[in-house]
Amino acid sequence: MKKKNLLVKPFVKWAGGKRQLLEDIEYFLPKGIKNYYEPFVGGGAVFLSMQFKNTTINDFNSELTNAYMVVKNNVEELIEVLRMHQNNNSSDYYYSVRAWDRNYEIDKKTDIERAARFIYLNKTGFNGLFRVNSQGQINVPYGSYKNPAIVNEDILRADSRYLNENNIKILNGDYAEALKGVQRGDFVYLDPPYAPVSEDKNSFVGYTLNGFGFEEQQRLLSIFDELTKKGVYAMMSNSSVPAIHDLYKKYAKTTAIVGATRNINSKSSGRNKVDEVIVMNYNYKNNEIIKD
Repeated sequence: MKKKNLLVKPFVKWAGGKRQLLEDIEYFLPKGIKNYYEPFVGGGAVFLSMQFKNTTINDFNSELTNAYMVVKNNVEELIEVLRMHQNNNSSDYYYSVRAWDRNYEIDKKTDIERAARFIYLNKTGFNGLFRVNSQGQINVPYGSYKNPAIVNEDILRADSRYLNENNIKILNGDYAEALKGVQRGDFVYLDPPYAPVSEDKNSFVGYTLNGFGFEEQQRLLSIFDELTKKGVYAMMSNSSVPAIHDLYKKYAKTTAIVGATRNINSKSSGRNKVDEVIVMNYNYKNNEIIKD
């Protein structure tokens, strides 16, 4: 296996990111992966850690996928704009940049400027959240960090090299559309917005404007079943809650429970170690996809 570049890692913070679970995920990977799909890529902790040569990533968040494209195609120009944001960073400046999607300035900006805005707001906003209001406008407050790492040139350049030196396809749309090209023997990692662990209205359970409710979780299960029937290796991460265990009960023998600490609530009580599930449609020991 090709040696990994340890500088290749996420260039944004992401709620629900998988950095804590990388060892668990890698342990359960199927063997002999040739084509990798990640249709809920988010911050890309898994994809950027595994560094497969043939990869398709997707996200419904167009600002995020634009940032990936700019890191790939215009990394030096991106770094220059991020340096400007770093030099000007303050609470007032943050809110003036955040307001671009309120005063229609964002429609006049280049892809590079939009990507730099996205990364800047991510690095300086509260808890690294991406959250929008009912109008689709970012509404995360300023984070008041003393010295936020707004521009990490080494990581950005390493990510850009990886994206350019390998066969990486970047898509923006519905996760099911991103999986239309999968074939027998390919591997799909699914990291959807998690099922809520409580009914607390402050719980952060979705990243898109419309959220990801129980009906979407059911739809995801049907796609997971379709992948199984096609002979595609599939792995999914989610909350370890009764609703998810019930949905995926046919995969109970190939489900693992792992622990992670999550910072997705403004209350300190919401920053606890929680159980998560890794559901697989294959036996990781013998590499065989399970049969109905």
